[in-house]
Amino acid sequence: MEKENQGFFLQIEIRKFIDNPNPRSPDMSNIEYQFTEDFAKSMDTKDPLGSFRAEFLFPKVDGKEAIYFCGNSLGLQPKSTKNYIEKELGNWANLAVDGHFHGEDAWYHIRKKSKPALAAILGAHEHEVVAMNNLSSNLHFLMVSFYQPTKTKFKIITEAGAFPSDMYMLETQVKFHGLNPAEAIIEIGPRKGEHTIRTEDFVKAIEENKDHLALVMMAGLQYYTGQVFDMEAITAAGHNAGANVGFDLAHAAGNVPMKLHDWGVDFATWCSYKYMNSGPGNISGIFVHERHAESPELPRFAGWWGHDEGERFKMEKGFIPMYGADGWQLANSNVLALAAHQASLDIFMRAGMNKLREKSELLTGYLEFLIREISGSSGVLEIITPKEPKERGCQLSLLIHKGGKEVFDEFYKNGIVGDWRHPNVIRLAPTPLYNSFLDVYRFARILEQSLKKFA
Repeated sequence: MEKENQGFFLQIEIRKFIDNPNPRSPDMSNIEYQFTEDFAKSMDTKDPLGSFRAEFLFPKVDGKEAIYFCGNSLGLQPKSTKNYIEKELGNWANLAVDGHFHGEDAWYHIRKKSKPALAAILGAHEHEVVAMNNLSSNLHFLMVSFYQPTKTKFKIITEAGAFPSDMYMLETQVKFHGLNPAEAIIEIGPRKGEHTIRTEDFVKAIEENKDHLALVMMAGLQYYTGQVFDMEAITAAGHNAGANVGFDLAHAAGNVPMKLHDWGVDFATWCSYKYMNSGPGNISGIFVHERHAESPELPRFAGWWGHDEGERFKMEKGFIPMYGADGWQLANSNVLALAAHQASLDIFMRAGMNKLREKSELLTGYLEFLIREISGSSGVLEIITPKEPKERGCQLSLLIHKGGKEVFDEFYKNGIVGDWRHPNVIRLAPTPLYNSFLDVYRFARILEQSLKKFA
C-alpha cells in the first residue's frame, strides 16, 4: 500500500510540474540577507526542500564531508541509485533475455518510463523527448537532420566561447559538407568590456545574415559565465530568418525552467550527469518538436530502435521512423543507465521544479550577497554571471584578478569542491536539491580567509 501511495503522489507532482513548469521568480524583495551563521541556519529551517539533502551521498576531503559546489560538472549520487540499478541487475539475473518483454518495466519499452519527467523538465510533450546516447553523439545525429546547407543558405550562428565539444562538432559538420568553417560559422561574443552576450546582438546577427543562414545552434546556458540565453527570442529570430534553431542544454536541463515546445525550438539535447545527477557520462536525451514528427522524409541516420516498433521484428528493409523523437533512436535502450537516470528523475518530480527554481535563486542570491560583502570595492574578484536572477541558473562564475589558482587550491584544502577554468575563473554551483544556506555561509568564511592569504 505504501508503494502504491508513493506512486500516486508522484503522479500528482508530475502533473503539477507539467501544468506550471515556468513559474514567476519568487519575490525576494522582503528578504534581507545577513552574513551570520544564525541567518543561514534559519533559512535552512524554513527550506521546504531541506530534507532532500539527506538523499544524496557527499564526497569527503581529508575525511570531512565536502561543501560540494560542482553540480555543474557532476551531480551527486542519490542514495537510491544503487537500489534502482540492483533491481535491473536482478531482472537480468532472473529473467535474462525474457526481461525484454516480461516483468515490471519490461526493457522493450523501458525508455517510456523517463518521458513524463523529461517532458516536464524540458517543457515538452512526451512524444517530443527520449533518453538515448550521449550529448555529443546526439548533436551530430540531430545536425544530420537539421543542418542541410545549400549554396546560398549554409551559415551557422553560435555563441563565442562555446564548450569545446560544440565547437568541434560544428567545425566537423561544416567540413563534412565540404564547407570552410571560417566562412560558415559565425560566433557572437560579448561586447568590449562585457562578459555576457546581449540578446539583441544575437537577433541583429541573425537578421543581418538571414539570406545565408541555415541554422542557429548554441548553448541554452553558457557553461563559462553561467548566462541563461533568451531561447524564446533567439528561436523566434531564427525562424523569421528561415533557419532551424537548436540548443545544447547540458547546463540548462534540470537547472532552469524551459518551454521548448511553446518556444518552437526545433531540436535540443542535454546530458543527465550534471544537474540531473544520473552518474558520470550517463545517458543523454533529445527533444524534437512535434511539427517534425510527421516528416518521415527528414534526413537522419537510422537504426532499428527508431523503426516503427510494431514492425521492428519483421527485420525487413525500408526504414519507417517512429512518431516523434523516438524516430531518432538507433540502438536498444541502455537499461542500467536508464535505471540510474530514473533514480534522480523520481527525486526531481517529488521536489517539484517550481520549488527548485525558487531555492536556486535564493541560494545564488545569498552567495552573491556574501561575495560582495567580502570583496567590497577591492577589485580582487568579479562576478561575471548576470546579476538578474532570470538570466542565470544556480552557477556564479568568479573572475579572480589576483591569486586565482592559489585561492582555488585553498578552497579545496578547506573542503570546498568547485571548478577551476583557465585562465582565472572559479565556477561555483550551489545546487538546490542538496546544497544548503549553511553551505553557502561556510564557503563565504573560507573565501574571506583565502583572499586575505593570497590576494
